[in-house]
Amino acid sequence: MIRMHNPAHPGEVLREFLGDITVTEAANRLHVTRVSLSRILNGTNGISADMAMRLEKALGTSAELWVSLQAQHDLWIASKRKQPKVLPIRTADSESHAPPLPPVPDRRFGR
Repeated sequence: MIRMHNPAHPGEVLREFLGDITVTEAANRLHVTRVSLSRILNGTNGISADMAMRLEKALGTSAELWVSLQAQHDLWIASKRKQPKVLPIRTADSESHAPPLPPVPDRRFGR
């Protein structure tokens, strides 16, 4: 999957879908609080699977659209943070084809 450069928060996309309808009216139709919807529209909160299902029913879109938009945004945000060094995990299938892994330091006792 190719990641978009700085994808819009799904709340921005939702705001376009809602057009001139008020936040209060949209929240009522979705059966959520105005505050909850406002947080999504302002980019403070993400779109959950439950909200994606509500948007699918209310807007005639797919729930997968909203979950995908949220995932793309979350991945882009995560890619901008400093990532820890992660060691590969070998499975039984990959062990027969890969060189041995270096030992992992024991950090349980500050070693």
